[in-house]
Amino acid sequence: MEYGVPLSEITTVNNRMGQLFRLADIKTKCQELDVWTRRRIRMCYWKQWKKIKTKHDNLRKFGIDNFRAWEYANTRKGYWRISNSPILALTFTNKRLKNLGYLSFSERYTQVANF
Repeated sequence: MEYGVPLSEITTVNNRMGQLFRLADIKTKCQELDVWTRRRIRMCYWKQWKKIKTKHDNLRKFGIDNFRAWEYANTRKGYWRISNSPILALTFTNKRLKNLGYLSFSERYTQVANF
């Protein structure tokens, strides 16, 4: 389930950025960037599931109950707005994104800053 830029490329940029900014105090900025990046990844997955049936089936696969899955699969809201919904936040948790290969910017900064 890859969309656009693979998570491996995001990880590469993350590593380079961590090396570059390890002396700066950018922990808050890294946390803000993490929030935005996770939302963007959720949006890309939602956009990749083009059809209502696909959205419903994938939400069910991730543990959302049937009624809520149909409710969100049939929404008319835009991709960016839905990416901030509680349903997608439950579907793509930080743990699940980490299992997919996403290393957060703040985690990488913490690793590099503690040299």
